[in-house]
Amino acid sequence: MWKRVIEAAITPPGLCIVLLLLALLLRARRPRGALTLALLAGALLWLAATPAVAGALLRTLQSVPPLPATGALPDAQAIVVLSAEGDRDGLEYGGATVGPLTLVRIRYAATLHRRTKLPLLTSGGRPGTGIEPLADSMARALEHEFSTPVRWRETASADTYENAKFSAALLQQAGVRRVLLVTHGWHLPRAIAAFSLHGIDAVGAGTGWRSKPVVDWSSWLPASSALRDTTFALHEWIGRLSYSVRR
Repeated sequence: MWKRVIEAAITPPGLCIVLLLLALLLRARRPRGALTLALLAGALLWLAATPAVAGALLRTLQSVPPLPATGALPDAQAIVVLSAEGDRDGLEYGGATVGPLTLVRIRYAATLHRRTKLPLLTSGGRPGTGIEPLADSMARALEHEFSTPVRWRETASADTYENAKFSAALLQQAGVRRVLLVTHGWHLPRAIAAFSLHGIDAVGAGTGWRSKPVVDWSSWLPASSALRDTTFALHEWIGRLSYSVRR
């Protein structure tokens, strides 16, 4: 809980709210300082919500190249696909199901399975109390909607580090040491590092790549989707820092 609170306070929009609250506290004794903080909060929120800034931040994380769309793929013994988020209601499906980001990942995992016939592992724990593990939602979607069999389900993890830790235990029991690791392109470097820490040689199989951040002048207009992407990018950089400490 505290990890989430701290991260929310140092990334937009939480950081902007913190600055505005500080401005309110200072407005009587330090009116100029309060105004500066308020303007800073507004500027940070604007920039964080622009596709130009969000796209540039995500592209700094995309250091692992995509796999070829056709032809031969790197040797591996299995495919691992990591969860992102879930739809806890899924009313139109009759219950919890995968969220949009996770759906992008399992779609690519199904594509890789058709090309390689490698066994597949889904990884993701419960996103909330009383909700099924994401690995189960992913497996059901893969099997029923993409006609892709799932051999292993890792259902206990709460973050990328645990994705790797618990998946590695399942894979190593089956004699698997090298995998194609499916996640978003901007998440790959941290995910690969986590699997390496637990003895698995992970070949990046990225999806959901971000193209050039500035398309035209509208790339500097705020959008809610861009604010989400900025938060993803900052979350990744914080995660990388935490891994460097763990090492």
